[in-house]
Amino acid sequence: MSDLTDHCRDIAIRARRAAIDLAGVAAERKRACLRAAADRIRADADAILAANRLDLAAAPGFGLAAAAIDRLTLDAKRVEAIAAGVEAVASLPDPVGEVLEESTQPNGLHVRKIRVPLGVVFFIYESRPNVTADAAAVALASGNAIILRGGKEAAHSSARIVESVRQAIEESGLPVDCVQLVDTPDREAVGEFLKMDDLIDIVIPRGGEALIRRVCAEARMPVLKHFSGNCHVYVDKAADLAMAKAITVNAKCQRMGVCNAAESLLVHRDVAAVFLPDVATALTAQGVEIVADGATRAIVHSAGMATEADYATEFLGPKISVAVVDSLDAAIDHINRYGSRHTDAIVTNDHEAANRFTARVDTAAVMVNASTRFNDGGELGLGAEIGISTDKLHARGPCGTKELTTYKFIVTGTGQVRT
Repeated sequence: MSDLTDHCRDIAIRARRAAIDLAGVAAERKRACLRAAADRIRADADAILAANRLDLAAAPGFGLAAAAIDRLTLDAKRVEAIAAGVEAVASLPDPVGEVLEESTQPNGLHVRKIRVPLGVVFFIYESRPNVTADAAAVALASGNAIILRGGKEAAHSSARIVESVRQAIEESGLPVDCVQLVDTPDREAVGEFLKMDDLIDIVIPRGGEALIRRVCAEARMPVLKHFSGNCHVYVDKAADLAMAKAITVNAKCQRMGVCNAAESLLVHRDVAAVFLPDVATALTAQGVEIVADGATRAIVHSAGMATEADYATEFLGPKISVAVVDSLDAAIDHINRYGSRHTDAIVTNDHEAANRFTARVDTAAVMVNASTRFNDGGELGLGAEIGISTDKLHARGPCGTKELTTYKFIVTGTGQVRT
C-alpha cells in the first residue's frame, strides 16, 4: 500500500506542477497544441484501432453488455470524430482571463473578477475511448491538469490515445504532465487519489451509480457528479404528433446506451388513443420493449406492466417505460418524482405549456420540440464535454471549458492602506 500511495502521490504532484505552469500559457499556444493533438490522433489511427481491438477481444471476459461494447468500439469514422472533437475545443474562445466583473471603488482601488482554471482535475470514467480525448482537450484548453482514470475495459485504447496527446503536448513545449493516465489497474488507487485534497482540486466521476456513491463518500475534495440519465419525453395535448413520433424514436433509438437517451415516455390523455399505437409500432420495429401503466396497456395491448421501479430506471438499452397523464402538471410531477435531473423534453405547439414545463421541471437541460439526444457538449456549442453534470453547484449540464474554471479577484491600487 505504501508503494501505491507513493506512486499515486507522485502523479498528483506532477499534475499540480503542470497546472501551475499551464495556468499562464497563452491561448494560442494551447490552441496550437490541441490542433497538433488532433493531427497526431489521425496519424496514429492504425495504432489506436489496434489497441482498441485488444480491448474488444477482452470485452467478453468483462461481461460487457451490447450497449457497453458499442460505446467501447472504435472504427476509422469514430477515430476521425475524436480528432474533430479535439479540434472543436481548439476553436473555442479561451475562458481563462475573461473579466466577469470590473469596478473602481471610491478609494481608487480597481477591482476585477476574472476567470481562472480550477487547477488539478481527477477524472474517473467509463469504457468510452473518445471520452479520454475529450476530457484531455477540455482540461488543457481551460488551463487545467487532468489525471485520467479510465475503465479497465478500455485500458489499451485510452493508453494509446493519451500517448498521442502527450506526444503533441511535449512537441508543443507545454508541460506534458498536464495530461496523465493512471497506469495501475489497482482499484485502491482511486481511494488514494480521493484523499489528496492538498493536490487535487476537484474529482469528476462519470460512470455507474456505485462508483459515484463511492466517490461522494470518500472524496475529500469537491465532487462534480455525472449521475444517471433517466430522461423523459412528454407529448402534450397540443403536440404535432408526427413531430412527437420522430422525436420519441430518435431520443430512444438513435443510440440507446448513452446517458441522454430517453427512458420514459409520457403522453397526454387527450392524444393517447391516436399517438400511442403509432409510436408503439415504431418503437417495436426498433426492438424496444414497452412497459406501461394500465391506461397505456388498454391502448397498446402488447405492452408489459410497468413497475414503480421501471419509471425510475435508466435502462441504457431497448426498453422504455410509458405512462398516460391527465395534464401538463401531472407530467411535470412525474418527471420531478422519477427523473434524474439530466434531460427532459416536451413536444408541444402551446407556447405557454412549453414555458410552464421549462420553468417547473427540475432538470439540467430542457428540450422543447427537440430530442433529448441534443444534450451534449458538441451539439450545444461547447466543442466537447467532460461530462453532463446533474448537480447544481458548481456547474450544471454539459461541462466544457468554462465549467472547468472558477474565478479570482485581482485588486490594483496606488498605495491605498485601510484605516
